[in-house]
Amino acid sequence: MSARSYRDARGRPLVAVTGLGVVSSLGRGQADTWAAMTAGRSGIHAIARFPTEGLRTRIAGTVDFLDTQPLVAPLLSERFAAVAAEEAVAQAAIGKTGDFPGALFIAVPPVEMEWPQRQALAEAAGGEGPVDYAGLLRAAATGRFDPWHDLFIFGTVADRIAERFGTKGSPISLSTACSSGATAIQLGVETIRRGETAAALCIGTDGSVNPESLIRFSLLSALSTRNDEPEAASKPFSKDRDGFVMGEGAAALVLEDAEAAHARGATVLGYVLGCGEKGDGFHRTRSSPDGAPIIAAIRASLEDAGLEPDGIDTVNAHGTSTPENDKMEALGLGAVFGSRAATLPVTSNKSMIGHTLTAAGAIEAAVSLLTIRHGRIPPTINHRVPDPTITLDIVETARDRPVRTVLSNSFGFGGQNTCLVFGAEPA
Repeated sequence: MSARSYRDARGRPLVAVTGLGVVSSLGRGQADTWAAMTAGRSGIHAIARFPTEGLRTRIAGTVDFLDTQPLVAPLLSERFAAVAAEEAVAQAAIGKTGDFPGALFIAVPPVEMEWPQRQALAEAAGGEGPVDYAGLLRAAATGRFDPWHDLFIFGTVADRIAERFGTKGSPISLSTACSSGATAIQLGVETIRRGETAAALCIGTDGSVNPESLIRFSLLSALSTRNDEPEAASKPFSKDRDGFVMGEGAAALVLEDAEAAHARGATVLGYVLGCGEKGDGFHRTRSSPDGAPIIAAIRASLEDAGLEPDGIDTVNAHGTSTPENDKMEALGLGAVFGSRAATLPVTSNKSMIGHTLTAAGAIEAAVSLLTIRHGRIPPTINHRVPDPTITLDIVETARDRPVRTVLSNSFGFGGQNTCLVFGAEPA
């Protein structure tokens, strides 16, 4: 390739992906997750991590084969991120152990003390009497709870991952709700395009399946309550969908300036061709009823990629299985792709792994690249009762076909919409 070939139509550096790492409820590593996903297997099951009696939802896509002590979201998220990053960096064969030659962008879940820690602190503060501020100060002064200070700070996961992998500069922690993983990739792309770094490690991770999260989402009527048949609970785009299922895991992508990647002989897994985002201040949990922000984000990603709508081969949908989100995503795809939306293959990985929240955009980005690499579109399982108001081509069983481009959608609670376009080669 000539030097000019490493630039896009706007003269910006092309961004190549040279490493992938995945952790999901379907397995550790991209190979296990991909094999299970394309076979249509579900990683959703009854929760065994904590008692669920009295909870409306008692199922989730938890990752039960990687553990921590204590079993809290920050440590689980760090563990998942580290395992995914190890796989991605090893595949990219970039830098030396503990010396990654680029920046870190990591999406992590919002952090707060969890119930066991709150209870322990309250017991230490109150003794036999009521808990008050003076008691909390006395308990804190004992030094017993000092480790929790770092553990429950939002930037701790990023700091620890940066130290472990030797990334350069200040690590960036971010949270844009359900689009967070995609946002981490977008920030990496923008940094490489600006010439600020030749490589970036982009991660989305989430280990926050706990009683409080389940209760909070239940209060929003956002979760499926199909506890008796966990594998069939997540039903994206189906008429009988009743809410999403929480999941957890992580994905890591190594992004590089394409020219630098080719110069060092790296294997390129694909390219990030375009990124589009649009905020939606309509409601804390609902999309604008006209779908304008979703439509704008999709169009922006296509424009950034230099593609027309007919240049997309398949859509890795956000597809949460909630009545509202699936309806609005279908509306957005129909507005952008027109009559072609009825024949454009659309799939939702959340039907098998649940909604991995902060990690979702990154995991689905990895799946999008694997779709291109293997020429196989994963299925949307449980799509047995089609919604007559959603006229999309929902992929119900894996389809083998050449795939050159994938649109990956991430639409978050609170209105942050981020879409990414991946390609097998420059547009």
